[in-house]
Amino acid sequence: MSGGIRFDRVSVAYDGTTVLDSLDLAVEPGEVMALLGPSGSGKTTALRAVAGFVRPAAGRVFIGDRDVTELPPHRRGIGMVVQQYALFPHMRVEDNVAFGLKARGISKGEIRDRVAETLEMTGMSAYARRHPRELSGGQQQRVAIARALAIRPGVLLLDEPLSALDARLRSGMLVELARLHRELPDMSILYVTHDQVEALTLADRIAVMDKARLRDVGTPRELYRAPRTEFTAAFVGEANLLPVRVTVDGVTFAGTELKVPTGDAVEGAGATLCVRPHLVGLGAGPNVLNGRLADVQWRGATHRLHVDVGGHRVMADLRELRTAPAPGDLVELHFAPEDAVLLAAGVTDG
Repeated sequence: MSGGIRFDRVSVAYDGTTVLDSLDLAVEPGEVMALLGPSGSGKTTALRAVAGFVRPAAGRVFIGDRDVTELPPHRRGIGMVVQQYALFPHMRVEDNVAFGLKARGISKGEIRDRVAETLEMTGMSAYARRHPRELSGGQQQRVAIARALAIRPGVLLLDEPLSALDARLRSGMLVELARLHRELPDMSILYVTHDQVEALTLADRIAVMDKARLRDVGTPRELYRAPRTEFTAAFVGEANLLPVRVTVDGVTFAGTELKVPTGDAVEGAGATLCVRPHLVGLGAGPNVLNGRLADVQWRGATHRLHVDVGGHRVMADLRELRTAPAPGDLVELHFAPEDAVLLAAGVTDG
């Protein structure tokens, strides 16, 4: 089956409560689309609608050019990896990977070849005869991915696949997933996560979800550098969201005039200014903000400063300082006009 996924105004409800509301979204063949959002945002429900594990109350689901809304999961031609891997504990690695192929009636010779191919692709060839209990969490994850890939799906669904791994293993698996996608460029991947780093690292595009609805969609660069809503700005990376009022030449914040692009914003209107913490510098420069240091956190490669500016908390991420200011010190922050994005007040949906 060809890749690509399309949600056509898909809604899902449980006991009268809408958990996915009129989702319109297309995942192109070969594209990695991350569904990013907090718990309860509808992202896993959307993935389960594609898998066939939940039935839409309204709308249609397409895989490639086929309407699969009424098809059972095993007829949709998808691979799926869930949070806890769901490996069969009594089966060896090679038998876990072969399971879906046997269920499809594939010949023994082809099963042998495909198992060997996908274990090689995921770096697990040397573990074919082991049982899941003899593997680390990262190795079990690789086996789960190999099992999903063995059926050669047009679509791969990943539901929080790295959430059970520690930070070091997650970082390594992100590299491996990116490599696998390069080796399988025609396969579409729908990746559910609440982790911003995973979405920014892997996805060609990110669909931001909240309260059962799609709020924004775009490339990671677009959503990070030029978010359209406060929710997107806050959820895709960290952000200073400063309440401002539009002036002729920029905005005012906490009594300070700031030069920033205002587009077609109306003079006198309230708005929110988005500035990423790593784009805020310490000392003199354009758009100076004076405040008192409330807290300083050492993060290894960086220091995070929390500065009180007119009763508002402003964050600045600075390369590790040889001598960091102390809480209570008066400090001067600055940011470039081009590093700020003005969000119109009241804009909540994408």
